[in-house]
Amino acid sequence: MIISVVGLGVIGGSYVQALHGLGHEVYGIDTDKETLYQAKKDGYIIEGYVDGAEIVSKSDMTIICLYPSLVLDFIKNHTFKKGSIVTDVVGIKSYFLEKALDIIDPDVEYISGHPMAGREKKGYAYASKQVFLGANYIVIEHQKNNQEKIQQMCDFVSQLGFKSVKIMSPYAHDEIISFTSQLPHMIAVALMNSDDQKYETGKYIGDSFRDLTRIANINADLWSELFLNNKDYLLKSMESFEKQFDILKKSLLNEDDKMLKELFRESSKRRENLE
Repeated sequence: MIISVVGLGVIGGSYVQALHGLGHEVYGIDTDKETLYQAKKDGYIIEGYVDGAEIVSKSDMTIICLYPSLVLDFIKNHTFKKGSIVTDVVGIKSYFLEKALDIIDPDVEYISGHPMAGREKKGYAYASKQVFLGANYIVIEHQKNNQEKIQQMCDFVSQLGFKSVKIMSPYAHDEIISFTSQLPHMIAVALMNSDDQKYETGKYIGDSFRDLTRIANINADLWSELFLNNKDYLLKSMESFEKQFDILKKSLLNEDDKMLKELFRESSKRRENLE
């Protein structure tokens, strides 16, 4: 296939690296000429384009790795090959997908996707195909999708190292992602910002604090857009968390050893079942 990857940041850069050696013709599109130069020098793309109008019109698949609003702008301003697949990596779906389907050519197969992988750092320099290895991937299905194309997309991403590929509606996606992705980021931010900085905190942390706060080093522009456009689901997830936190707090206030142990056993069992 001729594949164009739009936006060679951490995710887009990881895509071109993961595609290397799989027999595809891979091209890159990015506004940063230095990034395009480096990706070509590394041997991950055949050629790089700042605009990409020429190459996307010939591509069998276009993978758009931009912020939600920028994805919509790219779709609006480009003409894609008829019969080709256009996909994205946007972390919210229902709000975004409705707008995308309104503007894209109906002869183009739009299959939104979500690689559940990434890094806290931004930019091509931090990209790696290792990001996808063992990670989960969600294919978003809507009523206009061709089932053969959906299967083609599932087969395609399976080749990139993802361990699990699931098909979901955009609404189911946004509900579960509010809990498994957005809520953890909210918790990490709140934990980090609750530090009164009385001590040199970094000198007194272990793996638990380090692991819990890793994602507090957050891309402010991206995540604020994701949170605000999924706020209804996210607020429900936050309220559910608050209820459980209040139960823990009440158990401490009442010195309820039995309740604490029950809560710990339940969380341990649920955590083990995730694997």
